[in-house]
Amino acid sequence: MAIRAQTLKFGAGFILAMAAATAASAEFRFENSSGGNTLLYGQIDPAFQIFDDGVSSTSTLVDNVHSNSRVGLLYTQPMGTSVFTFHFETALGLRPSSGVTQGFTPDASHFRRTNLRKVDFSLKTQTYGTFSIGQGSMATDGVAETDLSGTTLVNYVSVPDTAAAFRFRTSAGALSTKTIAGSFSDFDGGRRGRIRYDTPTFNGFTASISYGEEIVSKTADFTAAGIALRYSGNFGDYKIKAAVGYSEAKLAAGARLNDTIGSVSVLHASGFNVTFAAGNRKQSGSYQYAKLGYRGDWVRFGGTAVSVDFYRGNDRSSAGAKSTSYSLGLVQSFDDARIEGYLGLTNYKLSEVGTSYLEASSVLFGMRWKF
Repeated sequence: MAIRAQTLKFGAGFILAMAAATAASAEFRFENSSGGNTLLYGQIDPAFQIFDDGVSSTSTLVDNVHSNSRVGLLYTQPMGTSVFTFHFETALGLRPSSGVTQGFTPDASHFRRTNLRKVDFSLKTQTYGTFSIGQGSMATDGVAETDLSGTTLVNYVSVPDTAAAFRFRTSAGALSTKTIAGSFSDFDGGRRGRIRYDTPTFNGFTASISYGEEIVSKTADFTAAGIALRYSGNFGDYKIKAAVGYSEAKLAAGARLNDTIGSVSVLHASGFNVTFAAGNRKQSGSYQYAKLGYRGDWVRFGGTAVSVDFYRGNDRSSAGAKSTSYSLGLVQSFDDARIEGYLGLTNYKLSEVGTSYLEASSVLFGMRWKF
């Protein structure tokens, strides 16, 4: 009965969001007299999550961490040939899909300091590149996640976004301490309080470097530095995006994490696309990732994207461990309403030296409305 009630509430929320989105089609952009502008924006991304650990299943309403609900303000002001930008963005603190686990469901709403995504000041110059300071993306943020499939709302290289906190069961059916998050990772750079520099784009290439520290979490204490190279370009019918990066984090106790990551995605004019990613953490394992997708215009109200992917992790949860996942993703756009409906199905496997675990699976379906 509880699941049925949640489903009914989700359906009602979806209908209300559809109606609101249709009514609010204009963007909230305000121009000033000196050529600058302020943009207010946001998104709501509710989803219904089901996780089956091989013995029991858990179902609840969540906020989709693949692209969580958020609001933001972007102020842009020309200054001669340069452009000054202030960017503020925060998640809304709704129950995250990555926070639910067997026997524990987070509050429906609980705002934390870690929900603060960006308080970023930057100056983009024509000749010398872009200089940034504040809470924002490290140089390697997004380097592992280059993806032109159109299905990142439900499946991409960051496998834990769907169900990070859920635990595997041993072959005997007992809950273990091994989680999805501890078995799968993409080592992506994330956001920190940092200084960052990006070069001007040259023939599609841009280089970035950053140094920063964790400032929004009270329980984490570390500094990080990173460097990255990105590429974006077109060759005939092919659109190509790629990135590679290296980062080093120094933890409070003196330990270090050294990560090398990269990804490439190719989209053909026909709609077919492929994505590859790989990463290595010197201290605790590596992974390889591949995705095959198709983007088409099958219906008149918006594009459709479908994909299948595969992730293979080595030594992530322990030395000798093997973690694999494969998933199917579907995203349908409703262009006039600024809504994307989605469905993701994922299977998870983990094996360790001397220990075997039951297969697990998840379902994530919902909608994202942008305003």
